[in-house]
Amino acid sequence: MTDKNETKDAKELRDTAFAAMENAYAPYSRFRVGAAVRTRTGEVIAGCNVENAAYGEALCAERVAIAAAVARGMKEFEEIAIASESDDPAAPCGSCRQTMSEFAPDLKITSYSRNGKQVTWRLTDLLPEAFASNHLRGRM
Repeated sequence: MTDKNETKDAKELRDTAFAAMENAYAPYSRFRVGAAVRTRTGEVIAGCNVENAAYGEALCAERVAIAAAVARGMKEFEEIAIASESDDPAAPCGSCRQTMSEFAPDLKITSYSRNGKQVTWRLTDLLPEAFASNHLRGRM
């Protein structure tokens, strides 16, 4: 799963996402996901998915990682890694894309599968016309 061209920072982010995946609470879907977000200051914050018997109340790993960083006072992000047990790298869901967009509209996103596949996107490619605070002007 190691790429010879992978940077030390990318490896740290990937490894942190996979470690977080091991802590996922996914008794209903059995689809464990981990995420690790790198802040502008270089800190890495992890999150994992947390399911609930009321399915709609589940928390995605990406939003958990971002919320944990925000709770620590960090609101500027450079990149996020997503790790899952899927055969193919999983793209973030719409809710996660919107949350990412709130803080980093051009975020670098790399998703990794358990078998070593990876895909990298820019958030602007996955969510080209995001709803943003400028849409609220005059409403506040």
